Amino acid sequence: MNDKELVAFYNVENLFSPDVPRKHKLDPAFSGMQNWDDRKYQNKLLKIAQVFQLILESEKSLPMLIGVSEVQGRQPLEDLIKLEPFNATYGIVHYESMDERGVDVALLYDKSKIEIISSEPISYLFAIENKDSEYYDTTRDVLFCKVKYLETIMNIFVLHLPSKREKDVNKPKREYILKDLHQKVVDLISTKDEGVIICGDFNENPDEEMIANFIYDGDFNKILTNPSADLFKNGKFSTFHYKSGLLFDQMILSASFFNANSPLIFKEAKVFNHEKLSNWDKKFEGRPFRTYAGTRYLGGYSDHFPILTTFLKKE
Repeated sequence: MNDKELVAFYNVENLFSPDVPRKHKLDPAFSGMQNWDDRKYQNKLLKIAQVFQLILESEKSLPMLIGVSEVQGRQPLEDLIKLEPFNATYGIVHYESMDERGVDVALLYDKSKIEIISSEPISYLFAIENKDSEYYDTTRDVLFCKVKYLETIMNIFVLHLPSKREKDVNKPKREYILKDLHQKVVDLISTKDEGVIICGDFNENPDEEMIANFIYDGDFNKILTNPSADLFKNGKFSTFHYKSGLLFDQMILSASFFNANSPLIFKEAKVFNHEKLSNWDKKFEGRPFRTYAGTRYLGGYSDHFPILTTFLKKE
């Protein structure tokens, strides 16, 4: 009998449905990618499925919960879970967000272990600085799911915070979303004895102020643990920007997972940087083998490695 359970998060780098063939070379491509056709799409699906096959071989178990980001719509997820090793035994929780690029977060779950009690998207709208504009800036939703595992209720948040770019103009948005989420988490922990998992691409490293402060309540009591902080200190990275190693992909846990009476007890966190997912080019050794580098198609998996958290099952 397996005495452990896994929870994963994976930024899958633009898992978009194939673009409609162009009639004219200047026609826009919805994906924003060069020549994103059915052949490349099918290769991408097989690659992502292969990642989980490698996890199964390495860990002797598939994650019972998988948070994903950079997915466009539900169809790619439907196509993915038909493949091995999922074989249609996984369910999908997904909502269309108002993100300008059409990318969403989602949760895949093992239907034999997890029951979805409720789910909802948490949407954020930001006023555009231009006072003459009547439009709002949109970003990816945060997915909130209440699930049941072995008669235990857990609260799962899956997020992909606004990206770092253009002198980090999105930092205030990340701050706002994290502040709002923090209040929701504090309310859950203080009123219910239920586990909380916040997983996603934070677009911040674990040692940056707004992430480091997230684990404390208003009275500076530690209410959450971020195992990614130790991984980052030890030079474990899930993605790279030029020469800098980054650990934007993180999983933050409530104290209940460190309680000996919990049905799931935290064992370890890791970046799943399997050599098969790494770039074969010696110049980029140890980095994820990505699908695109700019407009150049490489045919890889993703520009991020997945992250895994292992829990021991209490007998």
